[in-house]
Amino acid sequence: MAIINNVDDVLHRVRVKLYPSYLPKLEGAYIARTDNEATLTIEEICAAMKNRGGFTGNYNDLVEYVGQFLDEAAYQLCDGFAVNMGYFSIHPGVGGTFDKATEGHDAGKHPISFRFRARAPLRALVEHIVVEIEGLADSSGYIDEFIDINTEAVNETLTPGGQFSVSGHKIKVAGDDAGIGVFFVSAADPALRVKAAGHLAENAASKVIGIIPALNAGVYTLEIVTQYTHGGSALKEPRTIAFASRLTVSAP
Repeated sequence: MAIINNVDDVLHRVRVKLYPSYLPKLEGAYIARTDNEATLTIEEICAAMKNRGGFTGNYNDLVEYVGQFLDEAAYQLCDGFAVNMGYFSIHPGVGGTFDKATEGHDAGKHPISFRFRARAPLRALVEHIVVEIEGLADSSGYIDEFIDINTEAVNETLTPGGQFSVSGHKIKVAGDDAGIGVFFVSAADPALRVKAAGHLAENAASKVIGIIPALNAGVYTLEIVTQYTHGGSALKEPRTIAFASRLTVSAP
């Protein structure tokens, strides 16, 4: 059931919204960003394999086997092996520089990371993707990406007590209103709003870095409440910028 087979009969769609560009020499132009949706889980993809793709095996076995495969792939990555997944490959690496040949590894100075590379089968599918432009995004501010720095997960996880990085447009936390800040809102109980802990390490129009507060296991949405606007004059009333993706705190 590989989607590379009979690819001429397959039509994929990517939905995007247009955002103003503030790059030098590109003022007045627009850039496209995918319309954020929840990240698909293993269970959801396996369900799609069975319901849409025609998988005839046992669903629970499929979920378990895929999980076991990914666990083994992660084990091999942690032993320094690159892993070829067919459509993409994952490559472990060590960053930073060593001052001398005898210097040992320092986790802070030489961070370990994993790079993803699209392989030929995935790149070939680009020709069969239709981009649907769903108009202009709200120019009053938007959140483009959330990174859990502890896990390096993008738009997925929350690690209480760890650092986060948010990128977007007009997201600087500014103003005198008591309600401004970065908030993690419980999806199960929206009345439960927990403010980011402590001082923001970076607080700019396009990026905010701070500490994830103590949160119980569950699903949360991210909101930035601010009076910031371009030009130096604060808004009279705070505005709320909500992130479309949901973020998860795993049970200990």
